[in-house]
Amino acid sequence: MKNIKGYFTRFEKILWLGSVFLIVGSFYIFDKESYYTLVASFIGVTAILLNAKGNPIGQFLMILFSMLYGYISYRFQYYGEMVTYLGMTMPMALVALISWLRHPFQGNKKEVEVNHLTKSEIYGMFLLTVVVTFAFYHVLSWFHTANIIPSTFSVTTSFLAVYLTFRRSPYFSLAYAMNDIVLIVLWILASFESIHYVSVTVCFCAFFINDVYAFISWKKMEKRQRR
Repeated sequence: MKNIKGYFTRFEKILWLGSVFLIVGSFYIFDKESYYTLVASFIGVTAILLNAKGNPIGQFLMILFSMLYGYISYRFQYYGEMVTYLGMTMPMALVALISWLRHPFQGNKKEVEVNHLTKSEIYGMFLLTVVVTFAFYHVLSWFHTANIIPSTFSVTTSFLAVYLTFRRSPYFSLAYAMNDIVLIVLWILASFESIHYVSVTVCFCAFFINDVYAFISWKKMEKRQRR
């Protein structure tokens, strides 16, 4: 417990507690039934904070979050989100977990070594993103996915996020923050049909704040590791 208390900064503790307060508050105001949503939110926000520290445990929690979020998406017929998280984010989180475990910074298993992408890899990543987006658009159309345009953008940002996570780039959190914005829009639209989904919207608002912090944290980590 002493190690845990000293592992997180005061700001990180406040950030996590504030996020939990928002998540729990919105759940008991708008939902009060879907406890799997509450559990998923807890796991997600904790995963982001651990990812911000470069801790591989964050990727393990992302695998659990992807499973739960896939079920939540299925319930509202957001098949794009379901397919994206179960078919792409979850397996890529597993690959990222292995990658992070294999590349600890100076033997410290609690912190992954920050990687730097070459220009050719960046070009290849964007080309692959276009291909994945195009392919998934047709898959989503076949499933008659609700709100297909933002759902397709979610695929784009999700793929960028998982790729950059696997490659240990600081910009993976920025891609996740972009994905959070898309998901906020998606669940706001869902909230017009059922007020219960307001709690999911608030969850991704909390995720957005945490992902922005994670990006800042990784840039600091990158600078420190270069010394």
